[in-house]
Amino acid sequence: MLDVSRVHNGTDRNVLSVALIGPHEQRRQAIAAALAERSAVRIEELAYYPSDFDHLSRLLEKHCSIVVLDADSDPDAALRLAEDVCSRGQMAVMAYSAEADVKLAIRFMRVGVSDFFTFPFDSAEIAEALRRSSQRESSLRQESRLSSKVCVFLGTKGGCGVTAIASNFAISLAQESGRNTLLIDLGLPLGDAAINLGITTEFSVANAIQDTNRLDTNFLNTLVTNHSSGLSVLAAPSDFRIDRQPDNEAINKLLLVARQSYEYVVVDIGSRLDLLGSALFEESSIIYLITQVGISELRNANRMISQFFSRRSDNLQIVLNRYKPATLLFDDKHIEKALTRPTDWKIPDDWTSARRTQNTATPMALADAPISQAIRQMARTACGLPADREEKKGLFSFFR
Repeated sequence: MLDVSRVHNGTDRNVLSVALIGPHEQRRQAIAAALAERSAVRIEELAYYPSDFDHLSRLLEKHCSIVVLDADSDPDAALRLAEDVCSRGQMAVMAYSAEADVKLAIRFMRVGVSDFFTFPFDSAEIAEALRRSSQRESSLRQESRLSSKVCVFLGTKGGCGVTAIASNFAISLAQESGRNTLLIDLGLPLGDAAINLGITTEFSVANAIQDTNRLDTNFLNTLVTNHSSGLSVLAAPSDFRIDRQPDNEAINKLLLVARQSYEYVVVDIGSRLDLLGSALFEESSIIYLITQVGISELRNANRMISQFFSRRSDNLQIVLNRYKPATLLFDDKHIEKALTRPTDWKIPDDWTSARRTQNTATPMALADAPISQAIRQMARTACGLPADREEKKGLFSFFR
């Protein structure tokens, strides 16, 4: 558990979030005082070394952009943690020591630690290090905003399985890419992504959009729920208590802030065509249009593709869900004609696996089933990885 969470010299909106880690309480208090003397910081104190970065991420209640480590109490443990955090590139890492040990400082700097402080701590030096780190973070966020990928899941009709595919795709994307991934459930007023993932959420999209002037990366990170797979989730409300449907301006702000913190943003919008005018449908977004083999679904898909997506090519992906060739009313040629183009992905009809995962509250992406393999291939392709060769043979050769 975190020992202390406190804000120094600022409001929630303008502070740097710092994870201060070290068993020695007096040294921790001394560096905390120096950190807070000239800078607006939120300090999360931890009195032991977490085993790894993933462990650290689960412990932190809020996203921290800087980790400051005690290098003295257990240099090897601190060094291992520093190396792990630095290798992820998600947080700046600094270290401190009671003595000016050059060899120790070099060991930490070699694994990527940006600054090494020694007692007595110079608050001006520490403030300058925090300023540099803040500038680097702003630059990285800007780059992330420009290069992050948005994947939007849209259904041709209610009941097509949009949420099931989107939520399991998001898990696979987070695991296959190893990158920060956020799932946003815009199935308002009620959405089922949290149920599909087997998680309980305290906050929702409603909290994010009720006051967009307050919405920034720090606030967003207090609202998301972390799934055990590493996926972050901003769920739909669990009840109808939402004043109004968010307009495009609110959606655009939410997406902008999400892209500043996450490299992949997966958005489940159900069948909400009212969001077509929002930033979700920018040319850079990948649109996954979910349909099934049925007269109503294929008719809707034809109209949507022709009217809204006729100019899209690679960034429109048509997903045929619950695909079971032996029982189709139409063959692949008729389906392709109805869709005006070939299907990009076919998700097999595997009712047994889907039912089993629902009963056990285990996402399909974490199971070994034909559906899981198909969705995993979608995710690997989305993050630029080749599909698993073993999955392209035999039984699964029709997935792609």
